[in-house]
Amino acid sequence: MCGRITLRRPERVKLERLNTSPLFETLPRYNIAPAQSLWTVTEANEERVLSLLKWGLISSWSKKPTGFINARAETLVTKPSFKESFLRRRCLIAADGFYEWEKIGKARQPHYFQMKNSEPFFFAGIWDEWQFEGTSIKSCAIITTTPNKLLATIHNRMPVILPNGNLDDWLRSNARASELKELLSPYPESEMQGFPVCQDVNGPQVDEPRLVEPIPPGELVRNAMLF
Repeated sequence: MCGRITLRRPERVKLERLNTSPLFETLPRYNIAPAQSLWTVTEANEERVLSLLKWGLISSWSKKPTGFINARAETLVTKPSFKESFLRRRCLIAADGFYEWEKIGKARQPHYFQMKNSEPFFFAGIWDEWQFEGTSIKSCAIITTTPNKLLATIHNRMPVILPNGNLDDWLRSNARASELKELLSPYPESEMQGFPVCQDVNGPQVDEPRLVEPIPPGELVRNAMLF
């Protein structure tokens, strides 16, 4: 799964036919957690919109405002919670890194993953709008797939990162399901890097630059012994 992400340099997010000026006044984020807001890009009638959506997809037909933070690529067309959004309501989710947790005995060691050039990228996402008694919540989920070789040593899933050449295809309203599913493959590990980070990322209230700093091997052992 993908349960924490970063957007450390929001002003670097760029996309054709999109006004990204709201991002220039956005504070850096080092530990975005579920139920918080994610910067997303949607498209309708060839117009792209940048907006904040709640992280945790709530289906429009749900009786309660409880959602899914991730959607498995393999079940997008078979699971009712995801199918309609996959076919009609896709989005891009801006980020520049994410965390995954490695099991070490009974411990769980967080690792941080990003591009080797530290540049922002977009996750493949789906969204929906839930309404009840005058309350409206727009929410989204990050799609996950099988891991590349870099992630496979840490976790059995990874978020779908869309290459720049596939961004238009993901947002295109008339795309067929078969074409879309071909986009949901693991991102090349040759363009990514990852390293262990401190346990403080486990606390969603902690949102500081030190969370994305590598820890030395000795600290990794100490972290594991704490659990």
